[in-house]
Amino acid sequence: MTDRAVALRIPGGLNIVLALVAYGAAAWLLWFASHASNAWVIAAAAIAFSYAANTIFSLLHESVHGIFHPRRSVNDAFGVVSAAFFPTGFLFQRICHFGHHRRNRTDEEIFDHYVPSKSRFKSWFQLYCLLTGFFWMSAPLGCAIYLCTGPFFHGRFFREVIARFYGFEPMVSDLVRAPVARMRAELLFTLAFQIGLIVALDLSFLGWCACYGAFALNWCSLQYTDHAWTARDVRNGASNLRVNRLVQWIFLNYHHHLAHHRNPTVPWIHLHKFVDFSRPRPSFVRIYLSLWLGPKPTSEPPPRSPDASLERELLG
Repeated sequence: MTDRAVALRIPGGLNIVLALVAYGAAAWLLWFASHASNAWVIAAAAIAFSYAANTIFSLLHESVHGIFHPRRSVNDAFGVVSAAFFPTGFLFQRICHFGHHRRNRTDEEIFDHYVPSKSRFKSWFQLYCLLTGFFWMSAPLGCAIYLCTGPFFHGRFFREVIARFYGFEPMVSDLVRAPVARMRAELLFTLAFQIGLIVALDLSFLGWCACYGAFALNWCSLQYTDHAWTARDVRNGASNLRVNRLVQWIFLNYHHHLAHHRNPTVPWIHLHKFVDFSRPRPSFVRIYLSLWLGPKPTSEPPPRSPDASLERELLG
C-alpha cells in the first residue's frame, strides 16, 4: 500500500457506526413525529430527521463512489440500505450521480444561469424546483416510473418531452442503459423497506410527510448552492463552502464540494486536506440566499468534455 493510500484510508468501521446510528435516529424520529400530537413537536422532529437523513445521504454518496468501506460487498450493502431511506435505488443513484460529475456546469446542468440554448422560463422553473424541495421528488418519482412503467420510461415521449422539460433528460438517457434486473430488484427492496418502516413503526401519513418534506427542503438547499456562480468547468465548477462546524460534520464534509469534484475517490474524512483554508470560502447562507433572486444570463462557454482520468476515477 502506497503512502498516499495509507494517508487516505477509507474509514470503513467509522462509517458503519455512523450509518447504524443515523439509521436508528432517522427511524426513531419518524416514529416520534408520527405519534406526537403537538404541531411544534412534529415540526421539531421533522427538522431533526432532515439532518439525520442528510447524514445517511452523505454516507450513500460515499457508497456510490465506492469509498464507504474497502470491501465492495459491505460498501454496496450499506449503499442499498442508505438509498432505501432516501428513498431511491442504489444503482439508480450511482448512475445519476456519475452523470452529474460528467455533466457538471454544462448546458444540461446549469441552474443558476440561463444560456441561449435554454428558455428563461425553464431556467427559473428548474431553479425554484430546486430551492423549494421539489427536486428531491425526482428520485422517488423517477424510481416509481422506472419500476412500474418500463416501456414508458424508455419511450421517446417521456425522455424528450417530460424529462427534457424538467431538466432530467441526460440522467434518463443514462438510466435506460442500466441493467434492468438489478435496478428493479433494488427498487423493490426500497419499496419493501419503506412499507416495512411504515408498518413496523406505525407511521402516520402526516408524520412521514413532515419528516420527508423537511428533508427535501434541507437536502435541496445544498444540492446546487455548492455549484452556484462557479466556473463552467466539469471538475472546478464547485465551491468549498463556509458553514457552521456542527452542520459540516453532520453532512460529513459535503460542503467541501470543490475538493470532492477534484478528488472524487477521497473519503469524506480526508477532504479537508484538499481545501486551502488560507483562501476565502463562500458562505453557504449567502450563496443560498442569492439563488432566490433567480438565474442570471451568462455568455461563458460550456465546459469541455471530461478527460479520461475522470472516467477512470468514477469507475474505480
